[in-house]
Amino acid sequence: MVEQPAFRLLLSGDSMITRRPTLARDPATRGLRDLIREADLAFTNLEVLPNDFRGFGAAESGGTHLAAHSWVVDELLDMGFDLVSAATNHALDYSIEGLLATIEVLETKGLPFAGIGRNLAEARMPVYLDHPAGTLALVSCCSTFIRGQEAAEQRPDLPGRPGLNPLRYDRVFDVTAAQLTALREVAEALGVERQRLELIQLGFGFPPDSPDYFPFLGQSFRAAERADVMVSPKTKDVDAIASWVREARGRADLVAVSVHAHEEGADREQPADFISAFARRMVDEGADLVVGHGPHLLRGMELYQGKPIFYSLGNFIAQNDLVYKVPADAYDRFRVDPTSTPGQLFAARSGHGTKGFPGDPRYWQSVLPICRFTGRALQEIELVPLTLGHGESVVHRGQPRLASGDEAVGILARFAALSEPFGTRLGIDGDRALVQLAR
Repeated sequence: MVEQPAFRLLLSGDSMITRRPTLARDPATRGLRDLIREADLAFTNLEVLPNDFRGFGAAESGGTHLAAHSWVVDELLDMGFDLVSAATNHALDYSIEGLLATIEVLETKGLPFAGIGRNLAEARMPVYLDHPAGTLALVSCCSTFIRGQEAAEQRPDLPGRPGLNPLRYDRVFDVTAAQLTALREVAEALGVERQRLELIQLGFGFPPDSPDYFPFLGQSFRAAERADVMVSPKTKDVDAIASWVREARGRADLVAVSVHAHEEGADREQPADFISAFARRMVDEGADLVVGHGPHLLRGMELYQGKPIFYSLGNFIAQNDLVYKVPADAYDRFRVDPTSTPGQLFAARSGHGTKGFPGDPRYWQSVLPICRFTGRALQEIELVPLTLGHGESVVHRGQPRLASGDEAVGILARFAALSEPFGTRLGIDGDRALVQLAR
């Protein structure tokens, strides 16, 4: 029997890269760069559109219109990254033209990507990356996006719509019987219910999926003992993504699934229940790991069937306040004088660093998991803490470097606490931690 070689896969979170983040010569930055390059394959989530600002700024963005110069792709390649996920809530920040320009840049520069495409089939399909130690397949999807940003299927008579690989979900609001009665009265008084019924009669609307649901202002409500929000992934999307995971399972040594999800549970550090359900289903279908990102801060990790699920790795590069230019809609959205410069816009949005991401240290701490496999067998997960310079000037803030000392221990301890509810235990030893794997 041929001995299976060891394989080291490095994972990272959101890369909102707009400058050259690793030019610094300090040991912590150089050490991080060496760590990435030493991995057999390294992954990050591409949270910007490296399209040279081609396309048209969308009226609604994913928060910030995140475009960048195309040379940021060269920076990621030079750092040692081998493939990226691209299905994010920013994928259509510059409309379809901007997305197609991004695809062109990634293909021309040879950075493998998954999660976006010229039609739904392309967006759903895995990307395969061959390595002497084995082949890695990546499937990428996104649950947080504005309607219309999802790719559409081709038809025999029409092409599909470019976009991202969607993981849609259904949301039902549970309210008390008295609250539901009040909603019905409001809908009747405002004429909203009459208009809804007229749309059904005209053929432009449909009754709710369940007779227990009452539609109001685009949401579904139902009577229950107490107020709650019930969310479940759409079966059509989960089944479609699962089919490509099964396809990848038969054509690759390792299969990774990337999911971009802002949706939260009890708080921002907890994933929504439907994200956990989706991730576990992907493992059941053959994924060797699931890597999450999107909320820009750490969430915990789970070992499900012995496979790691990282619910969010936080930010890896956070240079979103250094975006070179933004469209007019951004100035309107953030109520900033349109004669202001981009730097003034971002300063106003963050209250000069006192609110939003700059005001919370959690957004400036992360971990890098380094997963070591022999064949498909997971042998070790080492966690490396990172700091992104909370409190530093906007020029230097967001550049990743290895954390050390008390800060490193604090980051690992927080990640351990976030992971504990999933039954995951860490062994922290100085500036590193090992996940305790079941044997």
